[in-house]
Amino acid sequence: MNKSENERTAKERRLDEWKRRLSESNAAYSAEYARMDERERIYNGARELRPLVPGDTRRDGGVRSAGHVRNIIFENIETQVSSSIPQPKVTPSRREDEKLAEVVESFLRNELDRLPFEVINDLAERTVPIQGGVAFLVEWDNRERTHDTVGAAVVRMLHPKQLAPQPGVFTSIQDMDWVIVKIPTTKGAIKREYGVDLTTEGESEPQVRGADGVSSEEDAVTRYVGYEKNPEGGVNRYCWVNDVVLEDLEDYQARRQPVCKQCGRVRPLPGQLIQQPPAPPDNEAGLRSEVAGQILTQVVAQEVMAGGGGLDSLPVEPDQMQAPKEYQGGGCPWCGCEEFEDQVQEYEQVILPVVTRGGMEIPGVTPDLDQEGNPVMRPTLIPFYKPDVFPIVLQRSVSVYGKLLGNSDVDMISDQQNTINRLEQKIIDRIMKAGTRITLPDNASLRLDPNDGERWYIGSAADKAMIGVYDFKGDLQYEMTYLAQVYEEARQTLGITDSFQGRVDTTATSGKAKQFSAAQAAGRLESKRIMKNAAYAELFSMLFRFWLAYGDEPRPVTATDNQGHMAFDEFNRYDFLERDADGQYYWNDEFLFSVDTAATLASNREAMWQETRQTLQTGAFGDPAATETLILFWTKMEQLHYPGAGDTKQALEQRMQREQQQAQAQLEAIQRARMGQTQQQLTQGDSGNMPIQMGEEGMR
Repeated sequence: MNKSENERTAKERRLDEWKRRLSESNAAYSAEYARMDERERIYNGARELRPLVPGDTRRDGGVRSAGHVRNIIFENIETQVSSSIPQPKVTPSRREDEKLAEVVESFLRNELDRLPFEVINDLAERTVPIQGGVAFLVEWDNRERTHDTVGAAVVRMLHPKQLAPQPGVFTSIQDMDWVIVKIPTTKGAIKREYGVDLTTEGESEPQVRGADGVSSEEDAVTRYVGYEKNPEGGVNRYCWVNDVVLEDLEDYQARRQPVCKQCGRVRPLPGQLIQQPPAPPDNEAGLRSEVAGQILTQVVAQEVMAGGGGLDSLPVEPDQMQAPKEYQGGGCPWCGCEEFEDQVQEYEQVILPVVTRGGMEIPGVTPDLDQEGNPVMRPTLIPFYKPDVFPIVLQRSVSVYGKLLGNSDVDMISDQQNTINRLEQKIIDRIMKAGTRITLPDNASLRLDPNDGERWYIGSAADKAMIGVYDFKGDLQYEMTYLAQVYEEARQTLGITDSFQGRVDTTATSGKAKQFSAAQAAGRLESKRIMKNAAYAELFSMLFRFWLAYGDEPRPVTATDNQGHMAFDEFNRYDFLERDADGQYYWNDEFLFSVDTAATLASNREAMWQETRQTLQTGAFGDPAATETLILFWTKMEQLHYPGAGDTKQALEQRMQREQQQAQAQLEAIQRARMGQTQQQLTQGDSGNMPIQMGEEGMR
């Protein structure tokens, strides 16, 4: 068996291994996937009725259907939906990293605004109570580019049906050896991303695109992305569609770059300017010692645009510099080789000097001699950062021992929903059957119309006795009582009260009592909020790690200072680079990520406006009539985005400047008046009381 056959056999074994893992996961979670579809149907108002008592079916034995559904599951789940997005809180582990923690926190807030978290949160807020949890997939997309930057983090929500986890592991995604993600996509998207034509392929799992009843589409396919931990602690990624392998990357979170097979230089991107290397000198005498200054500004600057590869053996001759050329693709611009291969780059070559926020200087390239005594440029090598985590964050509803996902609210009150549907159907049947009934003899042919004075001819008194009118009102007293009882059972199971729903609460007789009742309900639902905050804290940590690993260019950061003004900063990954006592570089990622619990109240602007007004009226800001106090008040209102607060604050600041100028003018006038009075007193004293000079004789 030759080498190509061995490689093909290895690839087939690799594909078979991942397909076996997928089959094992689907078999272990098949019952759970079926329940997921059932939960979605119930949430959307399913009309099928499960029998409550024996014989509670149709005449043919089939399941009865409800003609009217009061969807209490939808009502209770929608009551819990919160549109607030948890805001990051970053705490440094060291005192000297406090400024870095502020930059990271502001940068994460900007990321929440950039990414579509409003849509993600809205969908997750409903999926979590329905299914017991959701997942978030974090990826780095190099196709997200601007004029100055390359790449950006991408976050997407995964329905639990899109997860194929390792069976038997329920603690966390990070505790698994492998996990598979099912991503519904199109053949065109696969063609654009991987360059693979899937025209003849079909969709293997259309059900991951929606609830029960989703049919297969001609242009749709299911892309499977498998993640596994390797022995070195990294994460491998394997992608496939049916029997077509799209990607097989070992340690996929490591830096990879296309490298020329001949000279070992990193292939530049199309459009980059490339400085052609100078021709090697004929003799050693032609080499000069003035390598540092001129090379740093010419060869080095162009090498960083080309990826910074292969500088260890670059000979230097400043006088032989050529004009830079734009790389348009094709072979290697330095040696002409047409073959490239992806290689893992463990170290980054720093070409130009970098000074971090903390004052540490990364020297960049320095002149040196190779083994043969020729001058070369030695770049500074720093290790690339790797997250080394599964890029999946799991958000549970309520943690349950022995389950990967949490409790489902639909499962908790599905019995109550079925009972209410059955009672509603019984009530409708009784109401529809109610009304007026008239009894007549068998041989009677009487007209029933509103004509007055109509004559009826009845053959006998017995026939007359058979004529009667009966009113069927349909007494619903017991049904309505039990209906209210079942509805209350469902709400109490989930811990939802009238005050929490915004309904009339007869048990709370004052505003404080209503707030206390709502707080009690919020306390019973606090576990779900804690799990959401924990998931977002892990998501913030993962976003930071991905930016630290792949965000090469400094990114702008906007924040608000203490005066309410817009402040501008930047997130530069080199600021997180440290050097130990041995001179080795390492990345500082020792930050604690959590959620700002005050952000929920801050997101309610109307409530915050009212609280700020009350704070002003109570004098906590100072004298409410003082201009300085009013400026502080309107600064807070501007931070809370009160309409027109910025203009009002500027007007008050101008007033304060005028008041200060007037006070300064008055002070100067008083000082001038005092100086004039002092001068006048001195002048009067000199003229009226002249000093007397006496000699020795006069003294005697």
